[in-house]
Amino acid sequence: MKAFAFLLFAVALAAPAFGEVLNRCSLAREMSRLGVPRDQLARWACIAEHESSYRTDVVGPTNYNGSNDYGLFQINDYYWCQPADGRFSYNQCHIGCDGLLTNDIEPIVRCAQEVLRMQGWSAWSTWHYCDGYVPSIDDCF
Repeated sequence: MKAFAFLLFAVALAAPAFGEVLNRCSLAREMSRLGVPRDQLARWACIAEHESSYRTDVVGPTNYNGSNDYGLFQINDYYWCQPADGRFSYNQCHIGCDGLLTNDIEPIVRCAQEVLRMQGWSAWSTWHYCDGYVPSIDDCF
């Protein structure tokens, strides 16, 4: 019983270190609050579902070129954020990659919008799941 109580205590202490897990509607509502156009929300939700399962703390496996992808939308560190280890990055979003792993999704959304502006939806490898029909987010509001 003491071991179980200790384990429960340890998990409670570690809980704040885990990222948030959103869902389609919570993401759509938060992105709408941040001013993302309503007609884009279903596509963003689809990308987040396929890239990170709506998790804010995901760091993807190392890519063929040594880069990694970060956060809710799996934004690549070679182009968009500065890796903590000092590797070269174009850092187009002017943010450290750890800033893409936060539960405050505003910097994540702003960077994702910059990716969209510069490269379009096809910047995401999972775009083929989201190009065409995607479920409406109207029931989220």
